[in-house]
Amino acid sequence: MSRIGKLPVHLPAGVSVELLPGNVVKVKGPKGELSQKVDSAITVAVEGNEIKFTRPTDLPRHRSLHGLYRALVHNMVVGVSDGYEIRQELVGVGYRVEVHGQILVFSLGFSHDIQMMLPAEVKAEAAEVKKGQNPVLILRSHDKQLIGQVAAKIRSLRKPEPYKGKGIKFVGEQLRRKAGKSAGAK
Repeated sequence: MSRIGKLPVHLPAGVSVELLPGNVVKVKGPKGELSQKVDSAITVAVEGNEIKFTRPTDLPRHRSLHGLYRALVHNMVVGVSDGYEIRQELVGVGYRVEVHGQILVFSLGFSHDIQMMLPAEVKAEAAEVKKGQNPVLILRSHDKQLIGQVAAKIRSLRKPEPYKGKGIKFVGEQLRRKAGKSAGAK
């Protein structure tokens, strides 16, 4: 049995689950609602305040789908109850971000500012910048997949370079730094 797939998903207070035709799981909570179509081979059952997943056989395909759909539904439950937050740090002289509703305006050392429209489900906030600290962008959403895609897109605007570490990185991310040119080597 899959170690992840056999674990039940516990539903916190205020979260409701609905099984729709076509093996679709719909989760509603205080932060929003999400739905996920589950493969027809995986059986989904709601028992009390738990969601359980079972698979028909031990074929490799069924084993992988078992853990996958359990994890996706668990992420949905956590998202609609607590939500997700990603923090990104802008490292570089003059790098900054401004938030105007759902539009982000980045100043990343290019000759022009970069504007980016956020999806409606993602909320952004620029943390207060103290002297000597780098600007931090905070993203919040109830959809883990969507917020991850948005964060990856923002990071791709200016990836951290390995020599000075300038660019957009996740807070707490450890970068692999390289040594610069060594003098005297011929």
